[in-house]
Amino acid sequence: MKNNVLTPGLADAMVRVTELAAIAASAEVGRGDEKKADAAAVDAMRSAFNEVEFRGRVVIGEGERDEAPMLYIGEEVGTGKGPEIDIALDPLEGTTLTAKAMANALAVLAIAPRGGLLYAPDTYMDKIAIGPGYAEGLVSLDATPAENIKALAKAAGRKIADMTVCVLDRPRHEDIIESLRSAGARIALITDGDVAGVIATTNSLTGIDMYVGSGGAPEGVLAAAALKCVGGQMFGRLVFRNDDEKKRAAKTGISDFGKTYSLNELASGDTVFCATGVTNGTMLNGVLYKDARVHTHTLVMTSTDGMVRYVRSARKV
Repeated sequence: MKNNVLTPGLADAMVRVTELAAIAASAEVGRGDEKKADAAAVDAMRSAFNEVEFRGRVVIGEGERDEAPMLYIGEEVGTGKGPEIDIALDPLEGTTLTAKAMANALAVLAIAPRGGLLYAPDTYMDKIAIGPGYAEGLVSLDATPAENIKALAKAAGRKIADMTVCVLDRPRHEDIIESLRSAGARIALITDGDVAGVIATTNSLTGIDMYVGSGGAPEGVLAAAALKCVGGQMFGRLVFRNDDEKKRAAKTGISDFGKTYSLNELASGDTVFCATGVTNGTMLNGVLYKDARVHTHTLVMTSTDGMVRYVRSARKV
């Protein structure tokens, strides 16, 4: 890496953090209890953080301090020694997926030097994302989904009928789905886990060319941190349902409520992104117990050198 803050050792430590969170959550796969699964992941992730030599601060976490007992926004983690690091995290991205033993549940985090991640409020965000290799500004939140997929297909030199867009299966996305299908594109609907949906655009083997739709703003920052590592593009615009959400945003320092954030505004600093599979998914295998060992599969990416690495680990049970 180019700097002395996000060192390879710190990246490796983050891999261990998501691994332990995923292992803890995996005990609740298919048991129908979302809260218990999430609590297990949160507890394991926090304990793992506190063994890392850094001064970590949660900027995107489980909620405000009065809403979350651990990993709340503003909480300090780590040994209290070492570099000052901001953390965006979701100990269990896909609590419903875990409870129902469905695909693509992840333990996820991103880190950056202090001030390097947007302090996004817990609201919705309109998002659009594509992978690397395209001209800047090829897609836009101000264009229709049909216009965006047509532009992407043209740039890729492919037929629109061969393009696939990932969309969360929600009633609010009916117009998006109709626009894309009217253009002739394929749609991969997902029930939950839009971080995984955005990340899928970074790997051509997933078959996902674009992600579009509204989801959690905090998850948008996590996804942006991943895209930054591989040179993808993403735009996000906060969606406010009431004045209370605008007040919450104002507390984080946001004053332009209609602003469209680019990838480098969502994640302005160098980033490390880690995701460990809890259940089997598009890019990662889930936690597996075999031969008296627990096996994990983790994706780790770093923006300073564009590294993308898959880590398979096995621990004694």
